[in-house]
Amino acid sequence: MADDSQDDLFSAPSAPKGPATPSAPRATAPAPAPKSAPVSEPPSSLSPDPVAAAHKPAPRPAPKPASPPPAASAENKGYDASSIEVLEGLEPVRKRPGMYIGGTDERALHHLFAEILDNSMDEAVAGHADRIEVIMDEDGYVSVSDNGRGIPVDPHPKFPDKSALEVVMTTLHAGGKFSDKAYQTAGGLHGVGISVVNALSERVEVEVARDKTLWRQTFARGLPQGPVEKVGAAPNRRGTTVRFKPDAEIFGPRAALKAPRIFNMARAKAFLRRGVQIRWKCPETLVEGTEIPAETTLAFPGGLADRLTELTPNSSLVTEQFAGRVERDGRMGAVEWAVAFSENGFGPDDSFCQSYCNTVPTPMGGTHEQGLRAALSKGLRAYGELANVKKAAQITADDVMGGAGILVSVFIKDPEFQGQTKDRLSTAEAGRLVEQAIRDQFDHWLAGRPKDAARLVEWAVERAEDRLKRKREKEVKRQSATRKLRLPGKLADCSQNSAEGAELFLVEGDSAGGSAKQARDRKTQAILPLRGKILNVASATADKIAANQEISDLLLALGVQPGRKFDLEDLRYERVIIMCDADVDGAHIAALLATFFYKFLPGLIESGRLFMAQPPLYRLTQGGKTLYAQDDAEKDRLLETAFKKGKVEVGRFKGLGEMTPPQLKSTTMLRESRSLARVVVTPEMRESADALVETLMGKKPELRFQFIQDHAPFVEDVDV
Repeated sequence: MADDSQDDLFSAPSAPKGPATPSAPRATAPAPAPKSAPVSEPPSSLSPDPVAAAHKPAPRPAPKPASPPPAASAENKGYDASSIEVLEGLEPVRKRPGMYIGGTDERALHHLFAEILDNSMDEAVAGHADRIEVIMDEDGYVSVSDNGRGIPVDPHPKFPDKSALEVVMTTLHAGGKFSDKAYQTAGGLHGVGISVVNALSERVEVEVARDKTLWRQTFARGLPQGPVEKVGAAPNRRGTTVRFKPDAEIFGPRAALKAPRIFNMARAKAFLRRGVQIRWKCPETLVEGTEIPAETTLAFPGGLADRLTELTPNSSLVTEQFAGRVERDGRMGAVEWAVAFSENGFGPDDSFCQSYCNTVPTPMGGTHEQGLRAALSKGLRAYGELANVKKAAQITADDVMGGAGILVSVFIKDPEFQGQTKDRLSTAEAGRLVEQAIRDQFDHWLAGRPKDAARLVEWAVERAEDRLKRKREKEVKRQSATRKLRLPGKLADCSQNSAEGAELFLVEGDSAGGSAKQARDRKTQAILPLRGKILNVASATADKIAANQEISDLLLALGVQPGRKFDLEDLRYERVIIMCDADVDGAHIAALLATFFYKFLPGLIESGRLFMAQPPLYRLTQGGKTLYAQDDAEKDRLLETAFKKGKVEVGRFKGLGEMTPPQLKSTTMLRESRSLARVVVTPEMRESADALVETLMGKKPELRFQFIQDHAPFVEDVDV
C-alpha cells in the first residue's frame, strides 16, 4: 500500500529509510484438543469458545522510546540551536538603533532630544504642566525639566522588586500612554521613547519630584547604576528632569548635539501649545556667531498664527491670515491651523506646509494634511460657484496649496504613525475630522470677508489657468544645429547665429518696420514689426493671452518661454529694444510691452537686457544744418544755443514711419549716435512696481480713476 504522508515544505529533509522491520505475527486459532469419548452431557457455558478465540485481536506491541534528534549534518555545522540569539531588555536598541530612531546620523542624534521633550509636552497638553526648561551644557549633556506630575517611583505591580521609574527607563513598551487613563492625547504611543534614549546614551540622570519628595536614579548605556534613591524633601518642586548625553559608541566620537538645532526644536514646540513657557539656557560659547540667544523664555499666546507671521515677514499676501482653533469631544481633541496665501511665493519656496500631531512633527504629511487640502479647495470652489465665477470649478487642491504657507496641528487619541520616528500620520479618521472642522470655519471666514474672498477666488482661478496653460503649451527650444527654430514669418532676423552682440527691435506697425529693416545692420540687428497695440496681459485672462498671435510671435522670436520656464541661456539676442513713436500712442504701446516683460519675462529685466529706444520728436533745420530733439525742452535749448539768428524750420515727426531710413538709422539705431534707456526694477522697487502695474494696467478701473484724481493737479501740458 502506498504511503500517503508528505514532508512539510519548511521542515528539514527526512532521514533515509532503513530496512523494513518485521511485523508482529498474526494471532491464530488454538489447535483443537484431542477427541475423547463422546459424552452425553451438553458443554458448560463457561467453556472457552474456539471460534471466538480464533477471532480475538492480538495485543498491540509496546511503543518504542523516542529517539534523540539527529545531530547536525556536515553541511549545517555552524548553524544550530546555539546560533539563535535572544536579545533582552534594551539590547535590541543598541544592536539596531535604526529600527527605533531611523539611523545614527545627525537627525537621529537630535531625535533623542525630541523624545524627551515630547514627554514633557504631553504633560503640558494634558494640563498638568505649564513650564518646561531646556538646559544645554558644554560637556554635551542636555537636560529637560517640567513641572508636571512626575514619573511614578513606587514599586510596579508586575515587577515588585523594581520601581515604576526603572521599569519605564529599562523596559521597551512600558509607559502610561497605551490607554486614556493618564493622557487623553499624547505623542508617545509605543512606550519605547525614553527607554530608547536611555539605551543610546552614555549616561542618563533622572530626578523626580513627587509628593513633596525628590528621587533620583542614574543609568549608563541602558543599565541602572543602582535602585531609585530618595534624595530628600522637595516641598516647592514637582515634575521630572531628564539629563542625558548621547553615546559616542553609537553615534561616533565627533557626534554632538548642536545648540541652534536644539533651540529651534524647542521653539517649534512652544508654538504648539498656548500658555506653555519653555525656558532655554546654554553657554554663550555654544551659540557664538549665531542669532540664537544664550538664555530666553519662549511663549506664544497666538499659537500657530504667531509662528506663521514669523515665517512670512516680507511676503506679499493675497488676504490676511486664515487661522483658528477648534476643540471637540471624542477622538479628536483639537485642531489648530494658520494659512497665508501668497502672490509671489515665500522667498525661495512657492509654498510650504508644516504639520504636527500631538505636538510631534510629521514632515512627510499624512491624513491631517489631506483633510486640510480638501477643506480649502472645496471651500473655495463652493464660494466661487455661489459668486457666479464660472471658472472656479477648475480649482484643485494643488492650485491652492501650491501658493500657500500652511501650519496645522491636531490632537487626537490613539494616532497611527508610520514608524517609530512618526514622520507621517496614517490615521484615516483624522482626515475626515480635520476637513469637517476647518471647512466650517473656512466657509464662515469667506462669507464674512467678501472682498478678501473675491480676491482669493480670483487668485486661485489664475493659478488654475496657469496650470492648464502649462499643460497645453508646447515646448519651444532654442535654435540648434540639429533642429531649426520655428520663427514668425514677419521677423527680419539678423544673419549671425550667436546671441552676443545681437539686437531685436520691436517696432510699432509695418510702416515703421519697413524703414527699420532698411536702416538696420543686417548682421546684428533683427526687426519684429508689431500690429498695433498688443494685449494688456495684466487684465487679460490666460486663455486670451495663450491665443494672442502677437505675444506668440514675440516669444518665438526671443526663443524663450514665459514664467518659471524662462532661461536666459535660451535668449537669442543680447538686447531687446522697444522702438515706438515718441507720442502718446507710442508711449501706450511701450507701456503694454513693458507690462508683458514685467509679468511674463521678469528675468529679461533683471538681467539688464531690456531697453527703450529714444527716437526724436522734432527735426530742426537751418540751411544745411539738421539737428534732432527728443522733447520740447531739448528743442527749446537747441533753438537758443545751436542755431544762428534766422529762421529755423521745425518739423514734428508723427511716427517712425515718417522718417527716412537714413534718418532712423542715425538717430535711433546706429550704436555710435543713438540713445537707449535701460529698463531697471531693483528689489527695493519691486513692491511699488507691483502696485503701480496693478493700478495702471490691472482689471480694476476704480484704481486708475483714483490715480488720475490724485495726480491731475500736477499735470501741466496734455498731449492729445
